Amino acid sequence: QKEDIEVTLLPAGHCPGSVMFLFEGENGTVLYTGDFRLAKGEAARMELLHSGSRVKDIQSVYLDTTFCDPKFYHIPSREECLKGILELVQSWTSLSRYHVVWLNCKAAYGYEYLFINLSQELGIKVHVNKLGMFRNMPEILYHVTTDRHTQIHACRHPRDDDCFRGNRLPCGMTYQNGTPLHIISIKPSTMWFGERIK
Repeated sequence: QKEDIEVTLLPAGHCPGSVMFLFEGENGTVLYTGDFRLAKGEAARMELLHSGSRVKDIQSVYLDTTFCDPKFYHIPSREECLKGILELVQSWTSLSRYHVVWLNCKAAYGYEYLFINLSQELGIKVHVNKLGMFRNMPEILYHVTTDRHTQIHACRHPRDDDCFRGNRLPCGMTYQNGTPLHIISIKPSTMWFGERIK
C-alpha cells in the first residue's frame, strides 16, 4: 500500500548541518529530533512546525534522551555557560601573554558558538589544527587560526590529556619566546552537570 509522506528538515542547532525530521502523512505527523539544542523560544519561531497560528498536531515524537535523567537536574543555558567561560578566560589571559587556555573539546564540531564568542569578546583568535573543516562555515573563519602563538587553543591530539599533564598544549607548545606557558584547561561538556550531586 502506497502513501505519500512529506519530510521536512528543521534545524536542530546541535552542530553545523544537524537537522530534525518532521514526517507528515495520512496517518499523522511524527517528529524525530536526534541530537538537538534549541534555545528557549526557538521552536516557536520555526514556521514549518506550525499550521497557521498553532503548532502542528504531532502524534509521536522520537526524542534524543541523553539528558532525560533526573541527575541532570539543571543544565545552564548556553548564555550562562558562555558568560562563565568568558570571565574565566579573560581573567586568566589578562595575567600575561604566557597565560593560555586549552579548550578540551572532544568532538570535532559543535563548539563554533564558543569559538566565535570568545574571539569576538576578547579579540583573541582560537588555535585549531586545521581550517579545512570550517571552509563551509565562513562566519567562523575570522575567529580561528592555525597560528599557535595565540592565548586560546582548541587544538587536538590523540592523547590530549597526556599532553596537558606534561604542561604542554596538544600542538606541542610549552614555551613562547623562551618563557614557559601557564596553561589552564576548560572542558566544555554537558555531561559534567550529571556527574555533580547539586
